Amino acid sequence: QVQLMESGGGSVQAGGTLKLSCAASGSIVNICELAWYRQTPGKERELVGQIVSGEGTTVAEFVKGRFTISEDITKKTTYLQMNSLKIEDTAVYYCAARRCGVPSMGYWGQGTQVTVSS
Repeated sequence: QVQLMESGGGSVQAGGTLKLSCAASGSIVNICELAWYRQTPGKERELVGQIVSGEGTTVAEFVKGRFTISEDITKKTTYLQMNSLKIEDTAVYYCAARRCGVPSMGYWGQGTQVTVSS
């Protein structure tokens, strides 16, 4: 089992910044992908960005130039740096992990709320 714990959410004004963290623990061998998703009420969960082993990082077009994904392997932690936040970035942000050879995310954190106000 893999446990994922997000932190760093909160309330911020438009144009502000937040940095989310996702700490992984448990049986984290053979994890090929770590990703950030977000979800707002009434909408499907959407991919924000991902780190894929051997392929690097990517972020969705709607956050490109504003959000950055990184990881600290020694701390087993993934980060989502969010700059120039917009009201439409308001959502619950989730960290997820996928084992190698498995097509979908098998592990999810509990989520952390990000609220951006005007």
